[in-house]
Amino acid sequence: MNLYKFKYSLNPVQVLWRNKTRTFLTSLGIIIGIASVIIIISVGALTYDDVRAIAKLPEVSYATGYSRGIGTVTWQNRSTDTNFVGVTSDYIKVESADIVSGRFLISEEDLGVTKNAILGWQVKEDLFGDIDPLNESIKINKETFHVVGVMEKRGTAGFQNQDDQVFIPLETAQKLLLGVNHLGFARAKIAEGVDTAIAEDAVKSLLRERHDIVNAEEDDFTVGTSEQAISSLKSITDALNYFLAAVAAISLLVGGVGVMNIMFVAVSERTREIGLRKAVGAKPKDISWQFLLEAMLLTSFGGVIGILFGILFSWLVSIVAQGLGYDWDFVVSAFSIILAFVFIAVVGLVFGWYPSVKAASLNPVEALRYE
Repeated sequence: MNLYKFKYSLNPVQVLWRNKTRTFLTSLGIIIGIASVIIIISVGALTYDDVRAIAKLPEVSYATGYSRGIGTVTWQNRSTDTNFVGVTSDYIKVESADIVSGRFLISEEDLGVTKNAILGWQVKEDLFGDIDPLNESIKINKETFHVVGVMEKRGTAGFQNQDDQVFIPLETAQKLLLGVNHLGFARAKIAEGVDTAIAEDAVKSLLRERHDIVNAEEDDFTVGTSEQAISSLKSITDALNYFLAAVAAISLLVGGVGVMNIMFVAVSERTREIGLRKAVGAKPKDISWQFLLEAMLLTSFGGVIGILFGILFSWLVSIVAQGLGYDWDFVVSAFSIILAFVFIAVVGLVFGWYPSVKAASLNPVEALRYE
């Protein structure tokens, strides 16, 4: 590139800087679209009596209810925000979990208010570190509980960090901490040798009888298997990905059209400048290069901000999710960054090409006469 071309290759930066507001508004669609590219994851009528009835079915080995909440757990001068989960003594059998020290809840603690607690592995580490927590007293939302056990390290299931939880008796959670008498949900372990569909139908029939429901359409509960839950979660994740991809595509299209319109305005505003440059020897490809570079800079401005916004938003989502007890790591892949820059380049080239060609094709004599 000779000195003349280099001089005018810097001109687009000066032009965009002189029109900062217009540059930002034009880039807004690109910002939203690129951010989307980077960012791309009831059973209120159920009662404890229902759970006990389910557990008595011949098709079921064990059943437990769940009442979940979020609270601050404190020991001495240390505290952590975590999930507390009200469950019954059968929880450990339903979930095939185990403890590493102490004990889990016993059947005598299923009824009435008993202020005993079992710590998840992560909660134990956060509050006690290497100190043995057994027989220590903790507070959950200012209510004092006695630590009787520590769960094994279990990892994540369904976005939920199983180690970042405190387990307490079901009725204790409902009466002391939540102020409710219904469950969030329940789980049952099917008896050995029983078909899943048969057990599912048995549970549905029982609940319809207990809730005085005649038609299945009137069910005030839902019953599903673990396989169905995993399939539903995958469907939701896929749908969210498609939705975000559609939002990104539409935003980039709108942003690209905005860039093209602004470039047409720029060509119109600078017609005399184009005529003057051609009169002193500028070639059509020099004019075309300048306006194409302007369009590329405009989309790059929006794209870079979009990338930063997408990374920031992803980080904030991971922080909030982890605060709610979900094992949601902050990860931005190099592929997504590269993909974003590819989109930036394509949008700039596609929507900047025609205005640059129009600018290059202007007749210098007519351009100099333009008012």
